This record gives sequence, structure tokens and C-alpha cells, in this order.
Amino acid sequence: MKAIYFTLISLFAMSVYANSPLPDNRHVSIQGSATVEAKPDLADISFEIEVMKSTALAAKQELDKRVNALLEGLSTFDIKDDHVSASSLLTEPNIIYDDEDNPVESGYIATRSITVTLTNINKLNDFLNFALSVKIDTIDDIKFSSSKSSQYRQEATMKAVRNAKDKANMYAEAFGAKLGQIYSIDPNAHGSRYQYGIERIEVTGSQIDNTYLSAGRYLHATITFSASVNAVFDLKVN
Repeated sequence: MKAIYFTLISLFAMSVYANSPLPDNRHVSIQGSATVEAKPDLADISFEIEVMKSTALAAKQELDKRVNALLEGLSTFDIKDDHVSASSLLTEPNIIYDDEDNPVESGYIATRSITVTLTNINKLNDFLNFALSVKIDTIDDIKFSSSKSSQYRQEATMKAVRNAKDKANMYAEAFGAKLGQIYSIDPNAHGSRYQYGIERIEVTGSQIDNTYLSAGRYLHATITFSASVNAVFDLKVN
């Protein structure tokens, strides 16, 4: 029984090796990685507009007034129509509870979300102040991005390839061998991360606190593009 057991283990190991993507000859398997940092030149600003009035019609009319005032001022900031997206209008009764915990309708709430892409983030501070001046009083999210994302991802990939070659050469020389031809390449997914964003600023007055609107806060934002690649090289041994 023991002999059969060892034979099965041996066959299993041979099967695993036969399905391996690695070559039978001497080789080195390496992973190269790299990052590229870039300044963002785009900002997606998401607003949420909410109005409560005694009737659904009054709430809708006030909401429309605020949204239209925002849209009419977009040209001042070089924002085109295709850089604006808006959700559908939503109206619903405002429910409160009395002393006996019974639901009671107290007016109506109209809400709508709008996302604007600002192509000149140097105007971000002024644009936020403008939005507040027309009573767009909740900034839901600000996301930074780059119009050259594809270029930076390609740059990160090329740097990752060079990093893989350099590392493979280093290890080959360290063990007294020379790097041969490339055997296989397995590129990994790209990634990007942001140094910071700003999430949901609610305003009770006419201005946002200066902590959020200082120009330097936006100018120092960076995006990091990353890439990695797995590569297998043949080895030449004297």
C-alpha cells in the first residue's frame, strides 16, 4: 500500500510541473513595478440640492430656480454642457413624528444631484463660492483626475518593464549568469490613487470655512499611477 501511495504522489507532482507556465531550462521569474505621479487638471464636483416647502410644487419651483442659476453661470468658468450631468427631480413628503410617535406630513422635499466637470482646477475656489452664492448648499464630493490618464498609465507600464529588466539582470549577474531571451510576459492591472479628496461639505452660512477653500490645498493634490508586470527570462550559464 505504501508503494502505491508514493507512486500517486510522484505522478501528481509531475502533472503539476507539466502544467506550469515556466520553461524547463534555467530561467528567472521577476516582477517589475513602477509609479508615475501627476498633477490633476480636472475636478468632478458633485452637488446635492435639497429644498423643503409647504407644497411639492413650491419645493420644485425653488429647486428649479437654484439649478437654473447654477447652469446659467457655468460659462463663466468655461464649463460646457457636456461637462454637466444631473439626476431626475425627486419630490417626497417630509415625515415627522408627533409626541405619540405617529407619522405626520410636514411639507414636501425636492432633491436633485448635479455633477460638474471643471477643466481648470485653478478656478475651483471661485466656482465653489459661486455655487454657494446661488444656494447650492451641499458639496457632496470632489474628485480629481487627469486628462492625460492614458499617457501616464503607459508611462508607468514602460517604467515597470524597465524595472523588470534591471532586476532580472541584477539577479542573473549575482548568480554568475547572463540574461537570455524573454520567455513570457504577464502584465498586471493598472491602478491609480489620489493624495486626497474632499467629501460632503455642508454649509449653514454663505461661505465654506477657509480650511477647505485655501488655494494651496488643491494645488498640492497629486494622482499616482501604478503598473506592474511579471516576466520570465531564460538564463545563460557559462
